[in-house]
Order: sequence, then structure tokens, then C-alpha cells
Amino acid sequence: MWIESVLFEQSALQALVVLSLIVAVGLALGKVHFKGVSLGVTWVFFVGIIAGHFGLKIDHQMLVFAESFGLVLFVYELGLKVGPGFFSSFRRGGELLNGLGLVLVLLGTLVAVGLAFVLNIPMSDMVGILSGATTNTPALGAAQQALSQLGISASGAALSCAVTYPLGVIGVILAFVLLRKLAVRPGDISDGGHDDDNQTFIAAFVVENPALFGKTVRQAAGVTHLHFVISRLWRQGSVTIPGPDTVLEHEDRLLVVTTDKDVEGLTTLFGAQEQRDWNTGHIDWNAIDSSLISRHIVVSRPELNGRKLGSLKLRNSYGINITRVVRSGVTLLASPGLILQLGDRLTVVGEEKSIAQVARVVGNSTVTLKDPNMGAIFLGIVLGLLLGSVPIMIPGISVPVRLGLAGGPIIIGILVGRYGPQFHLVTYTTRSANLMLRGIGLSLFLGCLGLEAGEKFMDTILRADGVLWIAAGFIITILPVLVMTLLAMRWWKLDFGLACGVMSGAMANPMALNYANSTLPGDNPAVGYATVYPLAMFSRVVIAQLLVLIFQ
Repeated sequence: MWIESVLFEQSALQALVVLSLIVAVGLALGKVHFKGVSLGVTWVFFVGIIAGHFGLKIDHQMLVFAESFGLVLFVYELGLKVGPGFFSSFRRGGELLNGLGLVLVLLGTLVAVGLAFVLNIPMSDMVGILSGATTNTPALGAAQQALSQLGISASGAALSCAVTYPLGVIGVILAFVLLRKLAVRPGDISDGGHDDDNQTFIAAFVVENPALFGKTVRQAAGVTHLHFVISRLWRQGSVTIPGPDTVLEHEDRLLVVTTDKDVEGLTTLFGAQEQRDWNTGHIDWNAIDSSLISRHIVVSRPELNGRKLGSLKLRNSYGINITRVVRSGVTLLASPGLILQLGDRLTVVGEEKSIAQVARVVGNSTVTLKDPNMGAIFLGIVLGLLLGSVPIMIPGISVPVRLGLAGGPIIIGILVGRYGPQFHLVTYTTRSANLMLRGIGLSLFLGCLGLEAGEKFMDTILRADGVLWIAAGFIITILPVLVMTLLAMRWWKLDFGLACGVMSGAMANPMALNYANSTLPGDNPAVGYATVYPLAMFSRVVIAQLLVLIFQ
């Protein structure tokens, strides 16, 4: 029958049909939740295993291509997404969080190496166990690349990853549950509030400092290291937008955009602070005065990508103030040195006519931004693949280390995401476009991985080796998480939510993050996860290769 030829006779059509069917069924099952927990896209992996177990196969070269392309697309887009915040994560506590994440990675690696020797498990299988136990499929991809360089079959790594992956997902959540039941004190759970150097704070001040009487705004800013933007100035019942040359007078009221940590210093500078809370989300900014309005406009002109905000001279040309810049959900202070990126949303205060002129200057077209710059994406992938193929000689290791299909693209993605706009490279994609590309890449990789491992999956589980792999993987998952979460709370005084986020990020486990977010107040789990995830994942990619090259 024709349906049999479509499903079982190997061809390009058959490969497309089989992979599409695996991904579609897997994603549908990923929407099912059991007691608030879902395996999500991981279901694609298991559907692939089931399909492989029942005899579905595709051409080997097509399988390798789809698996490799999926992995590259996923890690590059991931790097592109986290790039803007990667280096800033090392500020203000980021060093500690990344350090804890790296310790967790190293502890898990040491446990894996120890178990390999104690249980006599070949390292070619143990790297798969480690990848499954830490739910890190890019690390598995890197390990497979290293095994291929040595001429060793990677089927054992894929199989061991497949059988340990489920408990890798559940084990982290189980560790959090046990800790909360047995070790977490009431004081270990905070409301999740946290300071962020990038987050803006709005406050109103009254000029009571005699040293500022008759001084310009530029002169006032010159006597302090604090950064601030004066949005509005009220004087004798009228409101204006002050410029650098505006002269300050006694009892002027100033609406200032700054950061929370600078408020005390600015109170000293200006003389007094009004007690009204200007940071509530219920303020109608267009109703606080009659002559000025506040609007959000979007940077959509490609030629502005990488330009400094101050170089546009918008304040002098149009008599407006840009008070804040929202980028990827983070509110930034609109300093003159801020480098603009496509998609930045500017908060502009001024007269309606002037704001309309500024909107024309910056573009303010969301339609333009909806079209992803595919050229930049594929250029970045090419650069990532070239970097991944560079041989790196390490003393004592005969075979050079390569960053491979996983390491090279994610490094280039991070660098392009962070520094691309400075070289006028358009890296902006909408959140939905980035998620779609990452989802397609990860689904292809997991589907091919499962299909490849499925043929021998059940036989592996039923034999003694399979049980041993599952036990080893569970130990690698739960033991380091229990130890490091407890140490993070007791030794380094992190609250439980932040500690859960750090461990979830270091274990590359979004399901554990979802559990922490749903059971703990505030956004500390998400903050911890985002801070440590890039560095932890990159380190696991490199470590997976080193384990193969050193111990194999």
C-alpha cells in the first residue's frame, strides 16, 4: 500500500514524514501535565524512541543531517537570546551565582567519573548518562562529536542518555521537594524582590540645596558620579522639559529617572525627596500635567542599530526627553552612551507634535521588526561552525579538542547577541521568532536522537546494564543538587528560590524552574536560572568532550 511506502521505504519524503510525525505527536503529548509537571518538548525524544523501537527508520545520512542541523539551530538561537545579558550577569552577585553553578557542574562530573570507575562503566556510555542525568542534550551532541573523531560508536551514549533522561528531569524537582520538607526554614524563603543595576527607579525631588541654586543641570550632574535623567521640571505651576542648560532654582520640583541604589545620593544632591511612589503601575503619565505627554516608540530603522543614544541629539533637536529604554523586558536608564538596538522601546516625554517627529526619526514601525533578518542568522551559524571546527591542542591529550556543533555556535551566538549591534549587525528577532527557531531545532535534534536510540532502547532497559545506567544517572542528578542547594542556603546565605533557580539553570532543567516558579513567590528562581544557564551549559559541552578524550 502507498502508506507503507511513505512510512517505511527510505527516501527524502519518508524522512520528512517520519520526523514531522514524531515531532507533532511529541509536542502534543508535551502539553499534558501530571500534578503540575510536564516533560514538554522532551516527549519528542520519547516518541522518537517508541518509533525506533517499532521499526521506523530513515536514511542514516538524512538522520545525521537533520540531527546536526537541529542542534546547531537550537544552540545558536539560544546564544543569540542570552547574549545581551550574558556578560552583565557577572555584575552584582553574578560571580557568586555562576561560581555556584560551575561547582555544581564539576561536582556532578566528579560523581560521574567516580561511578564510571566503581561500576566499571565505559566513559563512552558514562558521558551519555551524565548528559541524560543533567538533561543537557547539547553536551550529548558534543560527546558524540568527540567519539566520532576517535572512531568510536556513539550509540551507547545515545542509549544511556535516553534511559537516564526521565529521572534527570524528575530528580531535580524531587531534590527541591525533599529540601523544602526537611531543610528549608521560613526565613529561607523571601518575597523574591531583588535589585538590578539595570532596573530604573522614578523619584521626585525638590531643589533645597543652596549649592545648586543658579546652576545648570549639566553643572549639577558634573558634581556627582550618579546617573539620572530629569523627565519633568515643575516651577510656579508650569511644567517644562529641562535640558542640559536649564538653570535650577530654589524649590524646583524634579521628576527624575535613576536607579534605586542612587536615590539616597540624589536626595543629598538636590536637598529633599518627595514621598510619593512614582513606580506603581497605576500612574497615568499623560494626566499628571496638561502640556506634556508620554509615549512609547520603537527603534525600527536599521541605520540606528549600534548608534549611541546621545549621538541622535533628540533632546536638542525636538525638545523632548527620553527617560527609559526597554530592551527584552529589562528597563534601562536612557544615558547618552547607551548603544541602541533594533526593537528597543523608548519612553519619550514631550509635546505631542515633537514626539511624532521623533517617532519618524527612529522608525516606530513594528511591521518592520516582524521580519526576521535571516541573513544574519545564517552568517552567525557559519561563523559558529567554523569556530567549532578549530582544533585546540591540550597538553597530555593526543587528539585536539573542538568546540564542535554545540560549542562553536553557542559562543558565536552569545557574542553576536551582545556585540553585533556595535558593528551594525542586525540581530533582532521577535521573541516568537526566536522561540520558534529554537523549538524547531530542539525538536529535530530530540526526534532524531530518539529515533536513533529507539531500536535498542527496550533491550537496554531490560538488561542489567540498563538498570545500572538508570541508578548511576539518578545519583548524578540528585546528589549534587541536594548538596549544593543546601550549601548555597547555609554557607552563602542565598534564599531558597534563588538557590533553586541557580541549580535549575546549572542542570539545564526548565521543568524544575517551572516547579520553583509555581511554588515560590517572586522572580528569584528565574533570575538565578538566567544568570547561570549560559556559562553552565557551555562548560558542560566542553567537559563532555574532555571526558571522552581523557578517559576513553
